[in-house]
Amino acid sequence: MDIVPCKVNVSSETGRLRAVLLRRPGIEIERMTPQNAAQALYSDILDKPTVDREYGLFSGVLERWTNVYYVKEILKTLLDDEKIRQHLVVESLRHDRRTSQQQQVINGLFDHLMELDSAQLARILIEGYEKEHWDGFSSDRYLLKPLYNLFFTRDASSTIYNRVLINSMSFEVRERESLIYEAIFRHFFGVELLNAASWNHLARTEGGDVHVASPDLLCVGEGIRTNAKGIDFLAQTFAKEREHFNILVQELPQEPESFIHLDMVFTLLGQHYCMVFEPMLKKEGIFANKETTLISIANGKISYHAVPNILKGLQKLGWDIQPVICGGSDSWVQLREQWHSGANFFSLGDCQVMGYRRNTYTIDALDKAGFSVLNAEDIISGKAIMNSYEKFVAAFPGSELPRAGGGARCMTMPILRD
Repeated sequence: MDIVPCKVNVSSETGRLRAVLLRRPGIEIERMTPQNAAQALYSDILDKPTVDREYGLFSGVLERWTNVYYVKEILKTLLDDEKIRQHLVVESLRHDRRTSQQQQVINGLFDHLMELDSAQLARILIEGYEKEHWDGFSSDRYLLKPLYNLFFTRDASSTIYNRVLINSMSFEVRERESLIYEAIFRHFFGVELLNAASWNHLARTEGGDVHVASPDLLCVGEGIRTNAKGIDFLAQTFAKEREHFNILVQELPQEPESFIHLDMVFTLLGQHYCMVFEPMLKKEGIFANKETTLISIANGKISYHAVPNILKGLQKLGWDIQPVICGGSDSWVQLREQWHSGANFFSLGDCQVMGYRRNTYTIDALDKAGFSVLNAEDIISGKAIMNSYEKFVAAFPGSELPRAGGGARCMTMPILRD
């Protein structure tokens, strides 16, 4: 059956979700060892059968709520077009084989890839291509490297209102992801694209840092993945287009890796609720001296104002919002649960969210805030009907998935919301 594109528009983090883009983790996540896991941006290697079970429950919940698109299926369709196929093969090889010493190998691989059918080529562009001869010891086993992180569909592209920001990734291992998403959104969805790197080659943005809070507000993290130049690009873009607009920027620690994006410490749950990591609000510990800045745009003029924290910044803009604390009231537990994406929730609608069940103190905090706790297994079996609840958290298991460094928001790229 043909895949039919939908309209692309997201003007909030919590509007009723109508379409989302996912990537089921494939064998690319098995194509790493303890030696190259860190280079692949993982904290550990994963057990794929467990990942498959956990992701099946995660995606199963979404399939019962909204229209789900899958990256590989769209990519396969696009590769039937000879021009798109050639562009993706050429650019993928250019990104991964950066020296001229292997030009003969590159030419031969190009010819081979171009002869494959679309399903085979889509698989290879994601899962990688092994060398014909490998010594069994060197770390460089692949002529075309696997896209280990592609199932974090949030990061390489971001729907911002009726356009898509193709993000300029901060690490080489993730650069090729943007090629695939650019092709998907340009040629399948037919939407206008933005790219910070085309404005300034040093500008960096990633989707985990970009939160579309409302039609006139972005919340953005500034840290190891999204830099000041990337934020400048967003400010300059909206200053040209909007009479009034705001960008609320939260500075993030450079390490450890659990603080790589804003959505690891802050996510919007609904119009009046957010999930937060408390030390960020109190500016304590690793967040001491980390700035929160409100960038205001008025009639083309950009101004900068320091605010005490992200919550105060939202309140300054007229938001009536209540924080739910990741990890509950115990600071030790907060650290533990934040590490495993305890603040990383994804909104299906206003106060209708999903996240890892393993973060029991965080789930308990949501329960106390009036969110009904629904198990993913019960949702999929039909025992629990999500539409019957005004406020809920769909809790799905996560023992292996969090070890890859992300949660429900990281694994979802919303395309259309009410």
